[in-house]
Amino acid sequence: MRRTVNLKLYQHFLHRTDYENFFLKERMFKFHQVKHIFEILDKMRCLRKRSTVSFLGILVILLLFMNLYIEDSYVLEGDKQLIRESSTHQPNPERYVHTFKDLSNFSGAINVTYRYLAGMPLQRKRFLTIGLSSVKRKKGNYLLETIKSIFEQSSYEELKEISVVVHLADFNSSWREVMVQDITQKFAHHIIAGRLMVIHAPEEYYPILNGLKRNYNDPEDRVRFRSKQNVDYAFLINFCANISDYYVMLEDDVRCSKNFLTAIKKVITSLEGTYWVTLEFSKLGYIGKLYHSHDLPRLAHFLLMFYQEMPCDWLLSHFRGLLAQKNVIRFKPSLFQHMGYYSSYKGTENKLKDDDFEEELFDIPDNPPASLYTNMSVFENYDASKAYSSVDEYFWGKSPSTGDVFVIIFENPIIIKKIKVNTGTEDRQNDILHHGALDVGGNIIPFKQNRQCSTYIRLGEFKNGNFEISDVNQKIPFDVHCMRIHVTKTQKEWLIIRSISIWTS
Repeated sequence: MRRTVNLKLYQHFLHRTDYENFFLKERMFKFHQVKHIFEILDKMRCLRKRSTVSFLGILVILLLFMNLYIEDSYVLEGDKQLIRESSTHQPNPERYVHTFKDLSNFSGAINVTYRYLAGMPLQRKRFLTIGLSSVKRKKGNYLLETIKSIFEQSSYEELKEISVVVHLADFNSSWREVMVQDITQKFAHHIIAGRLMVIHAPEEYYPILNGLKRNYNDPEDRVRFRSKQNVDYAFLINFCANISDYYVMLEDDVRCSKNFLTAIKKVITSLEGTYWVTLEFSKLGYIGKLYHSHDLPRLAHFLLMFYQEMPCDWLLSHFRGLLAQKNVIRFKPSLFQHMGYYSSYKGTENKLKDDDFEEELFDIPDNPPASLYTNMSVFENYDASKAYSSVDEYFWGKSPSTGDVFVIIFENPIIIKKIKVNTGTEDRQNDILHHGALDVGGNIIPFKQNRQCSTYIRLGEFKNGNFEISDVNQKIPFDVHCMRIHVTKTQKEWLIIRSISIWTS
């Protein structure tokens, strides 16, 4: 069981750091003064009037110690007053900015004694933990449907690699008891298998939630709701830090895509070697946000530190930026859909839907690791790798000429079943490849600073800016080392390659 620590003292500790450092320097100065006096007295021992000098020296020392005691008493009283004030007024999080610059200071877990309402953690670490935080709603309750969707949309093999943690964060114990009873009745076998845990962080660990700053001119009850929600998430994230390799946050009114775990694993594999903090599998709120588990303690501390400043989804974008991920990395199609009709805040209507959501993901590409290059003129930072990524990005090149190429060189030879390439976007429907072909090659050879294939076989031509072919492994007699998009006629329009999808056997 974890040691219990009052979070108000934790917050006070952050607030008083500069204060204590100042007085520590003052005390060290006084200490050196005393040390100096002792050195003088030691030298005076050789003088004749030893008794007089000793008396005067002792008197000076006593006065100096009295001065130290008076100042320290004043400091202690001031410190006590500061603690009393911090219990009624939360310190300004702007004071913490200098502390947050080194996020490694917050790599340890927050000490909270959680109540296990159902299930217990298993020793074996899973691949993915799915976190849900839920409170009592004035209208509607979607938690059971959300848990059901998670399990029903996962295969038997996928279930072996996930853990679901539900934080019942409402302070109403009667509501919690009813919810625990419903969850244990409907999902008993998942609880027994160690796939589902229900926890609660007691109210005593929460910071003050009344009288907070009204940022953005929010009403007081709205500020209290979103501030508590930040703390709810912080405690949930803190609990989940060592359960799995990765963590994804869902809300308690979400529907999942079929085999969402397999899709997530493919995206992670495709980004191997790339730095990222957050991957987004939904464009709504705090739904479908994926993290490395080793970042969770820092995220939990961050949410606690700025809990009263802004809503959680806004804070998360700041967290991502502070850890040097500049751009949003979002996967399409979305894997999670908001299904609630009433918000957990006052039961107001919330009809938000993610129009990129697809419930049945039959064709998730494999896109094996590869390097990409092109001799086309690239516009700004829309480089070649973005066409091959699983996230919502694309390659954008200026008007291509006859003979220009876009080449993919695979790290290892592969057997291809299917290839699909799409150019242009809804906003720029004319920025397609008007005249082009697709080739695959073998026999890799060194070429200047890159590698390339010595021989290519043409699989077909682009039609209306798109290319798709199946059963490639039955059409070519070798494993594929390279794939090439070849421009066969100059065009004045620019070229967007929106997606390149490859399925392997």
